[in-house]
Amino acid sequence: MKETGSQAAPPSCFKQSSLPPTNEFKNGMKIEACDPRNLTSISIATVVGMQGPRLRLRLDGSDNKNDFWRLVDSSDLHPVGYCERIGELLHPPLGFRMNASSWPIFLQKTLNGAEIAPEKCFKMEPPSPHSNDFKVGMKLEAVDRKNPQLICPATVGAVSNDQIYITFDGWRGAFDYWCRFDSRDIFPVGWCAKSGHPLQPPGQKVCVYINRCCNPGSYLNPRKVQQLPLHYGPGTLQRVLREVAQGCIECGNHEQTVFNLLKDGSSKVIVTGTRLSNNGNRTYTKRLPSAFKISDFWSYLEGMMEELGCCENFLSSQPLEGRCSKCLKVSTHRIKIEEDSPESRETRESRESRETRESREPRDSREPRDSREPRESREPRDSRESRESRESRESRESRHHKGPRRRYSTESIDSQKGVRMHKIQRKMSAYEAEASSTTSDHRPHKPTGDPSDWSIDNVINHICDTDPALAPHTEAFRKHEIDGKALLLLNSDMMMKYLGLKLGPVLKLCNIVDKLRSSVVGGSGSGPGGSSSSSGRKKSTSDHHGRKENLISNFIRSLGEPRDLPIGELSCVN
Repeated sequence: MKETGSQAAPPSCFKQSSLPPTNEFKNGMKIEACDPRNLTSISIATVVGMQGPRLRLRLDGSDNKNDFWRLVDSSDLHPVGYCERIGELLHPPLGFRMNASSWPIFLQKTLNGAEIAPEKCFKMEPPSPHSNDFKVGMKLEAVDRKNPQLICPATVGAVSNDQIYITFDGWRGAFDYWCRFDSRDIFPVGWCAKSGHPLQPPGQKVCVYINRCCNPGSYLNPRKVQQLPLHYGPGTLQRVLREVAQGCIECGNHEQTVFNLLKDGSSKVIVTGTRLSNNGNRTYTKRLPSAFKISDFWSYLEGMMEELGCCENFLSSQPLEGRCSKCLKVSTHRIKIEEDSPESRETRESRESRETRESREPRDSREPRDSREPRESREPRDSRESRESRESRESRESRHHKGPRRRYSTESIDSQKGVRMHKIQRKMSAYEAEASSTTSDHRPHKPTGDPSDWSIDNVINHICDTDPALAPHTEAFRKHEIDGKALLLLNSDMMMKYLGLKLGPVLKLCNIVDKLRSSVVGGSGSGPGGSSSSSGRKKSTSDHHGRKENLISNFIRSLGEPRDLPIGELSCVN
């Protein structure tokens, strides 16, 4: 009021006592109260909460979704026995969860041994004002009807006959409402302080800065992030929260993915996302969680940044000056991890050993004929090797300090291909030996026979043998005791819902199960241990070649640089 220079509405405008009434009720007491959804009926209610002179009531026989608040001096509250004295009946509440015919028995059981509120707890209702004396701009305190446990600072926004329009300070118009001038939901300024009821502070304003220099994560498009405004706000918590969340959705590489990552809630803040479908773009909506406090607001944003994999400073209350320290630490830590990894050490050592071998070879075999010099051939071999090894060591040190830029000659590329082909031959021989070996003691035998007769171990061995990448997921099969019969009954929904597997492994497992089903339905009469026909030999040969081709393709995909290897050179691995 001091900041805006507004006038408080005089106490004579309200239907409230000059001194707030005392609250003598206790939680669990039984009373009779008018059903707020059916004002002509009175039901049994229980006190389930209190704030100052206000009671939170729940009608017996209904759920907690229909709780309501009343003042202790409200005319809607009566002691137990009031209806009997005036010749009325107690009615079941609207939405009574039991059969209406069981209401008398339910009422008897409810009141039997219950704590009845004494009559001294009920206060006389104050008189109503004679006329509507409110004026536009007057300040007051009012109940937030969408969150009736709250009383907030408000302003009279409009006056029409016996109605006044309540607008809440610092909040958008979604919470505003019309009410009568003698409503029990409005109070003079200072009423909460006198009665001991908490007063919700006005809607606080917040500003969120977008630090576009920070790492936006893998879900957001860096180019789209650069087009975001420097900040959202200042504005109310709900408005800024919606703008930030909507901005992140629109910056996503896939809007639907970012939309699904956002935690939903039950507030009035709604964000939208679109997804392409056969019928065109489809729009989806989601309600965000309520943010009545600054701490709740920033907690939600921190969780959102964690889900998106963003830098901690991507969204902040203050703009960053210069580069982000968090991003620098993460990048430095990632580089150190990559340098210390076994793969990087192996690559570095193999490169150094290859360069050492190249340095020890005669220069005649590594340089074109036109560039040879006669004096090199006359130079002693030991001195030449020591000089070249020293040069190679100096070149490595210079590369370590100056950067990774290198120049490759045609001969060095050929030598690298030779080394790679040597690795291919060595690893493929190991692959084929492992695939063709049936006498290994440490490798489980591939199960044979009817899949419906397989044990749990047979199922796991078959999955690991068919696709070794699925080995980490076989623990779910052991945990749920999936044998051969159960395996043939599995489908994708069951794997995802009951086994807790993700879509990628589920698709591979479904392919394995489908092949087993087809083998059971269309299997031949010769079982394991029977005589094999020529068609069986052909099938086994084709399976062997197909398995070999799969091994080759899987191995080539595991190579880091397939484009450097000519396709024609793959013939050596066959």
